[in-house]
Amino acid sequence: MVGLHMLDRKWLRELWHIRGQALAIAMVIAGGIATWILSYSTIDSLNYTQAGFYRSTHFADVFAGLKRAPLAVAERIRGIPGVARVDARVAAPVNLEVPGFGEPVSGLLLTLPQSPGAPNQLYLRRGRLPAADEDSTVAVNESFADAQHLKPGNTLYATISGKRKLLTIAGVVLSPEFVYLIRPGDFFPDYKRFGVLWMNRRPLQAAYGMDGAFNDVVLKLAPGAAPSAVIARLDAVLAHWGGTGAITRADQTSHHYLMDETRQLQTQAMIVPVIFLGVAAFLLNVVVSRLIHRQRMSIAILKAFGYGNLSIALHYLKLVTGIVLVGGVIGIAAGAWLAHGLSNIYAEFFRYPYMHYVLKPGVALTGLIASALAAYAGTLASVLRAARLPPAQAMYPETPPVFHETLLERAGFKRLLSQAGRMILRHIARQPLKSALTLLGVALACAIVTLSGLFHDAVNYMIDVQFNRMRHADLTVTFTDTASSRAIAELKSLPSVVGVEPLRAVPVLLRNEYRSYRTALQGYVPGGRLNELLNVDLHSIRLPRDGVLLTDYLAARLGVAAGDRLQVDVLAGARRKFSIPVAGVIKEYAGANAYMSLAAMQRVLPEDPGISGAFLRVQPGTLEQVYAELKRRPKVAGVTIRAVAIHSFHELMAQNILIYATVMLIMAGTIAIGVVYNSTRIALSERAFELATLRVLGLTHREIAYILLGESALLTLLAIPAGFAIGYGFAAYLAQALASALYRVPLVLEAPTFARAALVVLAAATVSSVYVYQRLGRLDLVAVLKVRE
Repeated sequence: MVGLHMLDRKWLRELWHIRGQALAIAMVIAGGIATWILSYSTIDSLNYTQAGFYRSTHFADVFAGLKRAPLAVAERIRGIPGVARVDARVAAPVNLEVPGFGEPVSGLLLTLPQSPGAPNQLYLRRGRLPAADEDSTVAVNESFADAQHLKPGNTLYATISGKRKLLTIAGVVLSPEFVYLIRPGDFFPDYKRFGVLWMNRRPLQAAYGMDGAFNDVVLKLAPGAAPSAVIARLDAVLAHWGGTGAITRADQTSHHYLMDETRQLQTQAMIVPVIFLGVAAFLLNVVVSRLIHRQRMSIAILKAFGYGNLSIALHYLKLVTGIVLVGGVIGIAAGAWLAHGLSNIYAEFFRYPYMHYVLKPGVALTGLIASALAAYAGTLASVLRAARLPPAQAMYPETPPVFHETLLERAGFKRLLSQAGRMILRHIARQPLKSALTLLGVALACAIVTLSGLFHDAVNYMIDVQFNRMRHADLTVTFTDTASSRAIAELKSLPSVVGVEPLRAVPVLLRNEYRSYRTALQGYVPGGRLNELLNVDLHSIRLPRDGVLLTDYLAARLGVAAGDRLQVDVLAGARRKFSIPVAGVIKEYAGANAYMSLAAMQRVLPEDPGISGAFLRVQPGTLEQVYAELKRRPKVAGVTIRAVAIHSFHELMAQNILIYATVMLIMAGTIAIGVVYNSTRIALSERAFELATLRVLGLTHREIAYILLGESALLTLLAIPAGFAIGYGFAAYLAQALASALYRVPLVLEAPTFARAALVVLAAATVSSVYVYQRLGRLDLVAVLKVRE
């Protein structure tokens, strides 16, 4: 302390004296900074890692599928202005058999990149790539290999165009195209039941009937090239060969999911830190106001000795700065540690080969500055009031408060309240702003816990809607190519199959004026029971004879409603264009799809009346037998079992939801403890003289504790329903902000979520109250009664 200015020694002593309250506030500030750093440093780490991985593997800029084209067409594509590199490849849907795993597994088999500079290079993790002269070796993506415990040297069977082929795994790889691996049409990843494999061109094109041809192409563009111009030229080239329309990287499934995850982190970063810093500002306001109130005479003496208003103001701002710095150090350290762990989880979930953790100094500095500004904003009024306090006025104590009967008492409830109960209500009424802010602080803690339950409740609800209310089929079968109606008759003839409904999916571009959206137009049987459609009220809706049904998200995206007309550009076959009325809007939480009756689809597309797949209902206990039959069918590209899909989702998401909920619970507990502890400690400091007097007059320790802690208990109980309402509002904002074409988060909060939020707040309040109760027992009556009030 030697060499310190006298005022500096004073604020350091005061900080030590209120160390318990200061630490509680610092922890709230730390929570705000930690969540800020957690969100933004994770975003920076993901972006930095993604950019490096994309760059090193030459991730493609344009992707296009087609029916079949000779390799000579690839030369025409290379001649398109703006195209730097081209990889014309074969993509074959396959059924896989993994030794020791009896459930259905589907996959995508691709040709290896044709040259070291070709787009979408593979990143080798283990083993080696297939040698040029090997016909039965493959490289397997890491997610699938790890889920199935596959290693280089292991074997598996692949059914390609109905032919069963034994494949040997040469190596385990990563691809920028499948950082987020999900089967087309699925709601969530299933690493055990979908994998991507790469093999040499010669054996794959021979097995899939693509000799001298390709059915998929990826492009790397030259710097400065306009993707829209390249896509227009590419679509024109591929139109004759059954092109389904090229897309840019922004619409590529894996990259789209990654961008959505980044957007979700940014959305969360706009909510939680603001709550923490707002609560910290309130707590600092209360603490500093009480400190200034208690030091009125000290301020007068300092001014009498010549200290000016600026010196007095800086003195208290330094105390606030000290609390902010403590919270800042803890918050930066905790945020960096949490972000590093979260980044590693993302590296496993999204399958990057490495994770470059990045904590930019600007992110930490911004969090610290935001905390300081919030703290100064919360205390500035009190500090300025202290600085402007005239010395003569400060020498006198403040006018004692005047108590009045509360509204409840005047309403006739006075006889129902005990003396202590009336004291509690009158003290709350005497300081309505402080009481309201205390209630708000506790309510925000409750709101955070309520918000943390959104994803758990929403996901369970989405599963219930998608798989229980809509999809009643036990299996969904997809075909390698469009099949005739004979395929349905063949499926119906399978043993144990008790119901079959056909489906058809056609890639289309839907247009309304300047708005457009690429999706799949799906045709179902009207009145079908194996896959129902639901209206916006989640009631079953029948497909109309004519017209199209759109999901609510797609209708909003296109700016249409029931009765409007849409332009439809078919991206396959004869590439017809037609206009169709919007018959209605339906509710779905995944995808942005359009539906019409199968008969209506066949009327507008008469040249190709086939089907793409079917929904199957089977007798209980016969799934394995039916699947074994389906595997032998050469036209079957994949089989999805509803029960397995639900189980795999819970298996994949349970841990991530648990981690998220745990972090949010800790943060909410920090706020609740900080608010309740500070409010109660300040109330003890303010009312020590009053409570000591009551003890001298004969009240017991428990009775004065009831008077003091009853106020906190009442405010906490009132804060819980307010917290439910605020949490619901935050959840509504988050659900709307996270809506995308991939999925929408329903606004669903179940009763257990509200119960958990209430229990967390009550537990935090109980911990704080127990501590203050113990402090009351150690109250020095003589010392307190000597204090001048």
